[in-house]
Amino acid sequence: MRFKLAIATVALLSLPVGSAMADTFWRNVLSSGATTGSTYLTSRDHKLMVAAQDDASSFVATDGGIRGPYLEAAMQKVRADNPGLQATDMELANAILAKNAAL
Repeated sequence: MRFKLAIATVALLSLPVGSAMADTFWRNVLSSGATTGSTYLTSRDHKLMVAAQDDASSFVATDGGIRGPYLEAAMQKVRADNPGLQATDMELANAILAKNAAL
């Protein structure tokens, strides 16, 4: 009986310490998750640009015959961001290729 009481006392006394350790643990997990999420978004953007570049190269190589979805999305975004832009699809595809080649 005394042994069980000693174990219960030790367990109760260690609760605040355990809680503080758990709090630190969860802070580290959340911080790590935010960093991982940020890294994922950045690498995801890069992957989308590579896909748009691949689509742009197919578009240019086939003289506009192949219109990939990533190129279409990139061209729509460029036109939405620059409403006064007077560029053809071919000029935009070449600009995407040139921009990515410079990177």
